[in-house]
Amino acid sequence: MDETTLITINPAATVAHTHTVIFLHGRGDSAPNFSTSLKWSTDSRGRSLIAAFPSFRWVFPQAPLRPTASDPRRLPFRQWFDTFNVRDLARREDVQAPGLREAAPAIHHLLAREAVLLNGRYDRIVLAGISMGAATSAHVLFNMPDLPPEASSTGGLAAMMGFSGRCPFVGRTLREMREVLAPLEGEAEGGSGVARAEGDESAVLRGTPVLLEHCVDDPLVAVENGRLLRDAMASFGARVEWKEYAKGGHWFQSPQGIDDAIEFLERHVLGAGSG
Repeated sequence: MDETTLITINPAATVAHTHTVIFLHGRGDSAPNFSTSLKWSTDSRGRSLIAAFPSFRWVFPQAPLRPTASDPRRLPFRQWFDTFNVRDLARREDVQAPGLREAAPAIHHLLAREAVLLNGRYDRIVLAGISMGAATSAHVLFNMPDLPPEASSTGGLAAMMGFSGRCPFVGRTLREMREVLAPLEGEAEGGSGVARAEGDESAVLRGTPVLLEHCVDDPLVAVENGRLLRDAMASFGARVEWKEYAKGGHWFQSPQGIDDAIEFLERHVLGAGSG
């Protein structure tokens, strides 16, 4: 993660900070551009996600510049992990692992920092991502150690939202998914370092409500890959709500998709009464 660029949008001055959304941008994008672009996708009442939740703090981390294995001559560009062939994701899928090994613990650390601002409550943090940011967010959850009871009343985050996403290394069990990335950067089985998530069980996944949205006409990430992400997360114990739209391309579907995202957050986050 590029620590030099972290865009934050704080709650309105007259409103107390109640929740935080950490939102990961897509491949080739940047935190400044994405945080601005998000404001232009609105619901049926003309509200952006940010405008609909004035008590939320919004945090936009930025992916580092990475080379691409499929074209070494190409200048590095911003991506959470490399992808060899976007049309054939199983080809050289191993190139995805190094970036995810770095990204997952970096976002774990960011979650921990943001939880401090919320009295240690992870169940007041929403993790979200679009495209490669959604794929990365999924692996952040897959590899997240269990939370102590005082950090979450549900065992998980407030919610996760993924838009136009997919699942790297799909077709594996949760244990196998974790083993592909082991060890995460800075991870340790005991003593110092980042705690290791192991096995086929995840209280974080079971305790985090998930919304996944995808447009059927998405030209970059086929909707079939989004459905595979849905099925994988559900098989690992997550409570997944799936929204599919006929049109909208590789972006937020507006206004219905934003309507659905706002309703999801109102029901699962504001309506959860966490803490």
